Amino acid sequence: MTSPLGPAPGPAPAAPRPPAAPRGGRAAHRPRGRVLRALLGAACAAPAALALGLGAAPLAPAPAAAQQARIQVDIAFLHIAQEAPPVLSNLDPDPEDLGIAGARRGLQDNAASGRFLGHDYALTEITVAPGEDPGPAIEQALASASLIIADAPADVLLRLADAAAAKGALVFNAAAPDDALRRAECRSNLLHSTPSRAMLADALGQFLAKKRWREIMLIEGAHPKDKAWAEALRRSFAKFGLSLEAEKTWDFDADMRRSAAAEVPLFTQGADVDVYVLADEIGDWARYVPYNTWLPRPIAGSEGLRPAAWAEVVEQWGAAQLHSRFEEDAGRPMRPEDYGAWAAIRSIGEAVTRSNTADAAALRSYILSPKFELAGFLGRKMTYRTWNGQLRQPIPLVHPRALAAQAPLEGFLHQRTELDTLGYDEPEAGCTAFD
Repeated sequence: MTSPLGPAPGPAPAAPRPPAAPRGGRAAHRPRGRVLRALLGAACAAPAALALGLGAAPLAPAPAAAQQARIQVDIAFLHIAQEAPPVLSNLDPDPEDLGIAGARRGLQDNAASGRFLGHDYALTEITVAPGEDPGPAIEQALASASLIIADAPADVLLRLADAAAAKGALVFNAAAPDDALRRAECRSNLLHSTPSRAMLADALGQFLAKKRWREIMLIEGAHPKDKAWAEALRRSFAKFGLSLEAEKTWDFDADMRRSAAAEVPLFTQGADVDVYVLADEIGDWARYVPYNTWLPRPIAGSEGLRPAAWAEVVEQWGAAQLHSRFEEDAGRPMRPEDYGAWAAIRSIGEAVTRSNTADAAALRSYILSPKFELAGFLGRKMTYRTWNGQLRQPIPLVHPRALAAQAPLEGFLHQRTELDTLGYDEPEAGCTAFD
């Protein structure tokens, strides 16, 4: 065959074009048993001669690294759906793919490097409907993978972690903020890619101390999650020398959409404070407090200035690129639950890349070692605490339109890393499973 640059040196049979490698992309969400695969072929491009228009040429031998056995990385995502508590407003409904959309995005990010390294990723999605027994789903997850990412309440997480321990599997908590999971109820095979309530509270506590907004009125809701959030805030206020001048419980039965302007000013009387802090984790009533308080004071906690694992308004450190990729996939902004799942699957991908294995025990050992670090688009390298498996991560402090600050704030020091000023430190954690 004659090429545009002259006759070819000799006859050569035309090499068929290798099939394009499958890409780990989106697919329609199914409630249970859905498998999303990112299987990447070893040969994804035609020979250089074809690329330059020089005619067909025989394929060159694959390099030795490409001839090595490929590594299959099987991951299961277990979502335990929960009945949402009734709230006054339905302006912010949870999307159906909350959490799992972050895992899908992380899978694609893992595949980008995996295609060159011979690492093939597969994600099995399992959802349990509200009220169903999670037992069969736990068995299904452990039968499909030894690496499990879970969006589940604390009691199911502990049940999953105990079952996983018997099979040598590693579990990532991608959504539950319960402090007990990092303390007395910790498990050696349970890592946490989402921040605890104590970490979120300490981020806000640092900001209030830095601003010298030291006198606080705390208003908490009646839901158990609100109570847990309020308890974390109290601990943080004491930790940073803040003064809790007044505490109130929000127990209104009235429709605040109509009566907030009349009810909230009277409710917030009683103390001359610097800031009102609201503990409304379920998102029921806090939205009706700003601009209706007795004193013209800032609002923080569950409304106004909020600590969050991730927020749409975080744009620095490459975060805008992650937002863009996620929105292209999911058609909506990334939420903290999505970020927790993304961080978990990227932790797995980073560990597989560096250690070149999919063995759960080896990956756990690497993730907890000084060699591991995760680029989380929050301006600092992120690592896991060796005493309770919590991912160290900066906490953005945001309001609806912008990032106000990011904890840890300047001046809050720690002998190991300033990130350990957020949440329970090693001496106070009380976790013995990692000893």
